[in-house]
Amino acid sequence: MGFIATGLGAQVARAETIHGTWENPTGDVRVVTQPCGENLCGKVSWASDLAKKDAAAGGTPNLVGTSLLRDYRLTKPGHWKGNVFVPDLGGTYYSTIKLLDAGRIKISGCILGGLLCKSQIWKKV
Repeated sequence: MGFIATGLGAQVARAETIHGTWENPTGDVRVVTQPCGENLCGKVSWASDLAKKDAAAGGTPNLVGTSLLRDYRLTKPGHWKGNVFVPDLGGTYYSTIKLLDAGRIKISGCILGGLLCKSQIWKKV
């Protein structure tokens, strides 16, 4: 019985560490992740002037407040599947998030049913 309680505690701890503020690799966008129903979502809380300009050129005039991470569902401990909105491209793509540790996540966005993917490591701030 102890191993079940320990396992559940680890899953709860991992789910909690995904929530918070994350910064992209170039340090010009921050996203706050939080529950949205049973899923995970994330909105832009801060962006540099350059990131705002790039987003506006892609059709997103108000980057701060935009939902980038949309409807991610937990598939196994530390792994989520959902959709990522890429403002400078003006599109939404299939995506996965993997919790690497308490301070880093790997966000991957894919096209062609997951055949071509691009990934970034975001850090918690």
